[in-house]
Amino acid sequence: MSVGEVAKVFQIAQSSASRNLRVLRDANWLRSRPAGPATFYRMVLDDLPANARSLWITVREQLGADDVVVDQLDKDDRRLEAVLADRRSDSLAYFGRVAGEWDDIRSQLFGFRFTADALLALLPSQWHVADVGCGTGNVAELLAPHVEHLTAIDLSEPMLDAARVRLRDAENVTFRVGEATRLPLDDGSIDALTCVLLMHHVEKPVDAMREFARVLKPGGLALLVDMAPHTRDDYREQMGHVHLGFVESDLEAWCEQAGFGGLRFQWLAHDPDGRGPGLFAAVVEAGSRVGRTRSESGSESAAAHRSLLK
Repeated sequence: MSVGEVAKVFQIAQSSASRNLRVLRDANWLRSRPAGPATFYRMVLDDLPANARSLWITVREQLGADDVVVDQLDKDDRRLEAVLADRRSDSLAYFGRVAGEWDDIRSQLFGFRFTADALLALLPSQWHVADVGCGTGNVAELLAPHVEHLTAIDLSEPMLDAARVRLRDAENVTFRVGEATRLPLDDGSIDALTCVLLMHHVEKPVDAMREFARVLKPGGLALLVDMAPHTRDDYREQMGHVHLGFVESDLEAWCEQAGFGGLRFQWLAHDPDGRGPGLFAAVVEAGSRVGRTRSESGSESAAAHRSLLK
């Protein structure tokens, strides 16, 4: 059976089924066989080492002597019959068999990045975007293929040099030296702005927010990603952090003082491979002046995108 089928028979989570099957396979109790993108498992009772075979026979006999366990085994058998009866050649049956492995199959076929990259195609193609504190360009690299123009800004020349190398084939990216509180951009020239893992370096974040409000078109969006509060004082010395994280009320205060509206705050799921503090994402909208027309306050596509975000 496949992982998904095992999970159905035993009524356990697919992750648990996969983990247990892997343990049994590594101990040579099971054999695995690929079948297209799926993997099927079977027990190798006749080929088990003598000590393992004796153990299994003993356990099986003990289970068979317990009425409660026997009743459970009967239910398992009935679910097994139903699972095997569901094996058909149509696509629904296929995905039912491999559901427990589908994420692995997708990554093997297409890699891990395509979902996030594809979602970026939702961005209006005529947007002018600024990436403030661009660093080596990892955010700019994702955004540039989907917008008309991107300005990558950083105070560090070495960082900008690394970003230039990373985006050397991007013809719609401009690199500028600048700091968050004094951006080298004209008033109302940007449709959207990103600021990822920078605000904890800014002594007065509200000053940066005022600058973001200046360069954004009325109704323009700013995305801020930064850290939750933490106690890692060594970050101050090692990486020059001024602040040890923020909470939602901090951003609410900045928005009020800088004239932003429509704060949307969300804690991000913690990556199990990550060793740093938790992160949040916050989207804020630059205030629109009364009486401005849609054409004066930004493109129709930008307005449609904002309604989509909301």
